Amino acid sequence: MSLFPDHSRQILDLAQRLDRLLEATVRLAAENAGLKQQIEQLTGERNALQGKSELVRHRVESMLGRLNDMERSDDR
Repeated sequence: MSLFPDHSRQILDLAQRLDRLLEATVRLAAENAGLKQQIEQLTGERNALQGKSELVRHRVESMLGRLNDMERSDDR
């Protein structure tokens, strides 16, 4: 019989809780790394789409300008 039986049980309980916390930490670290990678990918895709959108906007503005010029020359 142990001199401190309650303490032995408490130590075992704490060890088990610590193991669960370490497992959760590893799992969350892996999840966090995956989310960071996903953010990088989505940020790259967003930047590419913004670039394409800007290009389209410039093209549309250019076409509208040419249409306005053609309209003015027809009015003369």
